[in-house]
Amino acid sequence: MLLAEIVWDIDPTIIKIGSFELRWYGLLFAGGFLLGYQVFTRIFKAEGKPENDLDPLLLTMIISTVLGARIGHYVFYEGNHFSEDPIGFITEMLIPPYAGLASHGAGFGIVFALWLYTRKRPDQPFLWLVDRMSVSVALTGAFIRFGNLMNSEIVGIPSDVPWAFLFKQNYEFSQVPRHPAQLYESLSCLVLFILMFSIWNKYKRRLPDGLLAGLFFTWIFGLRFLYEFLKENQVDFEQGMSLNMGQILSIPMVLFGLFLLLRARSRGLKPA
Repeated sequence: MLLAEIVWDIDPTIIKIGSFELRWYGLLFAGGFLLGYQVFTRIFKAEGKPENDLDPLLLTMIISTVLGARIGHYVFYEGNHFSEDPIGFITEMLIPPYAGLASHGAGFGIVFALWLYTRKRPDQPFLWLVDRMSVSVALTGAFIRFGNLMNSEIVGIPSDVPWAFLFKQNYEFSQVPRHPAQLYESLSCLVLFILMFSIWNKYKRRLPDGLLAGLFFTWIFGLRFLYEFLKENQVDFEQGMSLNMGQILSIPMVLFGLFLLLRARSRGLKPA
């Protein structure tokens, strides 16, 4: 007999001491970065790149991900408040705590930061680095989306599927069984990580530049476009839109991914 729903009543706070809170989201966010860093370290060493560059790369990824996601959230979802109080808008956008993060902003931030990073390192071409970093980012994304599940945020629309979740800790929307959209995205990221790591492990230096990055952008944002149909809108201005902001922003990402895939296919595997 199938369950009518899965009751999800997880407290997002692990422990609270005074004003200090340790939350599942923060723990999973940090854990995803650490595991992703270990994966990238293995890839970096296997292809003979200087280990001294690993720490600067980790710092680059952390800063670009957090700032890009935060700025993206404000530009894409809160931009209408800029004219009301520009100074307050910028201050709230840049100073922690960060209550809103946008994955599309993180994507733009990471790509831009890696482009700046590679300008001084000719032994690590831009597409080569984005390819390898995409493997780690997919794994980190799985942890971050699971963190959203632990926060009972970014919930799906009401559903009667057997695996629907009843989010008891979410008071923004009616507490009825819903699609666990966060879990869909988390599992999609995990599957993508396994696929890309397997491809890299088989071909390594023979991979045409842009193949893994193209697969990442096409997979992640193509599925994001589809999953948005199963989610509640995140901001009021999306009500009544045929496509919400997440879907609109995903379209150029998918096109960019397809371009990279076609480019990689035309070039084929590099000589052994």
